[in-house]
This record gives sequence, structure tokens and C-alpha cells, in this order.
Amino acid sequence: MSRDAEDSPVPFAPPVRSAVLLVAGVVLLAGCGAGGTTPSSGAPGPDSGRTVVADNCGQRVEVDHAPRRAVALDQGSAEILLSLGLADRMVGTATWTDPVLKGLEQANSKVPRLADRYPSFEKVLDTEPDFVSASFLYTLGKGGVAPREQFTKLGVPTYLSPTDCVGKDNSGDGDGVRARPLTMDTVYGEVRDLARIFGVPERGEKLVGELRARVERAKAAADFGEASVLYWFSDSQGPYMAGCCGAPGIVSGALGVKNVFDDTKEEWPQINWETVADRDPDVLVIADLTRKAQSAESAAKKIEFLESHPVTRNMTAVKHKRYVILSGQAMNPTIRTVEGIEKVAAALKTYGLAK
Repeated sequence: MSRDAEDSPVPFAPPVRSAVLLVAGVVLLAGCGAGGTTPSSGAPGPDSGRTVVADNCGQRVEVDHAPRRAVALDQGSAEILLSLGLADRMVGTATWTDPVLKGLEQANSKVPRLADRYPSFEKVLDTEPDFVSASFLYTLGKGGVAPREQFTKLGVPTYLSPTDCVGKDNSGDGDGVRARPLTMDTVYGEVRDLARIFGVPERGEKLVGELRARVERAKAAADFGEASVLYWFSDSQGPYMAGCCGAPGIVSGALGVKNVFDDTKEEWPQINWETVADRDPDVLVIADLTRKAQSAESAAKKIEFLESHPVTRNMTAVKHKRYVILSGQAMNPTIRTVEGIEKVAAALKTYGLAK
């Protein structure tokens, strides 16, 4: 889920610190990171003299060398770079909802955290970045850190996760509407794109292979019949529940379960509790967030609310305490969506909902 409840800092435009210099050789990244690249002979290293050109979410991105001073403005993007072994080429991260992915703690500790949420544009530029990546259009837009164009004017190439633009309309006031369901192939495409940009394509293929294998193992063990689930990300006053077709849709599809709000293509519609109780899912999948932007961010606060509110305390899942606790990143379209598939599958088995 991409948007916060509070305003972000007003962007500040300091002097230009670097410029993108074009060189002769070019590697093309295909179609908004939707999967795969057009390879050239050999893998470009950190000091390669070739430009990588990407058609990324409707913008042409040119990177003239494998980045050495990258900033990841969202946790999902940061965890991809860390998983690719690129901590030594990162100078900042921001906008965290959860503790870092297990196994990446040591690498993450070496990278400065610029802000728990959105850093100012000035603070990002103070790191003298040569590349900036983000998971959400909002982060690289008005109200987030700064529009992509502001970075481009200063010679800093940006990359936006294709999971937030492929088959998605972000023109409204909410978290966007999916024209078609998101798939893990788009996440894998992001991994490959970033690996190619950093000159480590073999690491990208290895990571994608590991993620694919985990998904296949979870799917092979899944047979949950007519089990129904609901995904609650944040806020108890105007709760954000998952629609059909984002990352929770990947989880539901992989396991063959029904999301009780799969009749809306909104990414995270706000739905009143009376409607939630009416749908009465078998299981509640709830995000355990460490941020403090809205009400009931942690799983403990969510459960406390569910078990005390007169509308929700009599729901089937609440009475039977059928809760699945996920990180926020597992409910966002990231490499941790795989973690969501695995944990929901394990919980459904524990609750006796497997055939």
C-alpha cells in the first residue's frame, strides 16, 4: 500500500550535482520491466562504458554506468537491491513499514536510512546519488519525495517498480485501480531490470529462480476448497482492505482461495465494518506494521479492535481467532509477496481449512 496519511516535506531544489553522460554501447530493458531484457555480449560491470536504456512506466531511463551511489526510496525496492548483494553500492533507503527481510539485517545495517517515511528531496540529493529507485508512483510524485522529472533535470536517473504501473490506473485519489490482475512475473521483471542496470544479471536470475521455486512449492501443497479470506492493511477508522488484483490477489490465486472483496479492482478500497462483517470471511489476513501513520497499524492493535468492536467481534474468523499475521511488505507487490503465499498457506492448514 503506497500512501500515507500525513503530508510529505516540500521539495527543495539544490544545485545540480551530476549529469548523465551518454556513451556508445546500449543495453535495452524491455517494456516497463514486465519481464526480461535484451542482452548484449557479456554482463556490464560497475565501470562498464555502456548505457542501459529502460522504457520504465512510460518514461525513457538512461543509466550510463552501473550505479555506485543508489538510493532506494521504498522498502520493497531496497530489499530487492539488498537481496542482489548491492549494499556496497547504496547510500540511502527510506519509507519503511516493517523490519528488514530476515537474512538482510547485516547488509541493511551498512546503508544509511534517510527517513522512516519520505525524506526531503534535499536530503536525498545530499547523498549525491547516481540512481534512485522506488516501489510506488506516489513516492516519485507530488506529495512523495519529488516527481521523477526533478531528479531527471539534475542528471539522476530513476526507476519505478512496474508493479505500480503495468495494468494499473493511478489517476484517482486512492491507491489506484487494476485494469488486469498483477502477477509475480511483473515482480520478477523488476528484479531482472535492476540486476541488469547494476551489471549483475546472473544474480537477478538466481533470485528469480529461488522465488519461483518457493511459489511452486507452496502451490503444490495447496488445496483449500472454498476457504475465504480478507486482507486488512491499515486503519481501523476507515480500514483499507485489498481488492481483487494486487499482491493479495497473487496470494489468493496461488492458493485457490477467495478474497471476499474480489469484486472490486481498487487496489486498497476503504470499506466500512458493516460490509466487512456481512462478507464474514473464514480467515483474516492482517498486516503487522511498525510505522505510525494511521490507527491500528500493528497486528496486536488490529486484533484488539476486532475482538472489542460490536460489529466485528461476532465474525467467524474473529470468534475462532483465525488470523494470519503478515508484514506490510508481504501484502505489497514485492519479492516478499512470496512470503505472503507461504504464510497464508501454512495458516490455512493450521486452521484445518485444507481438503
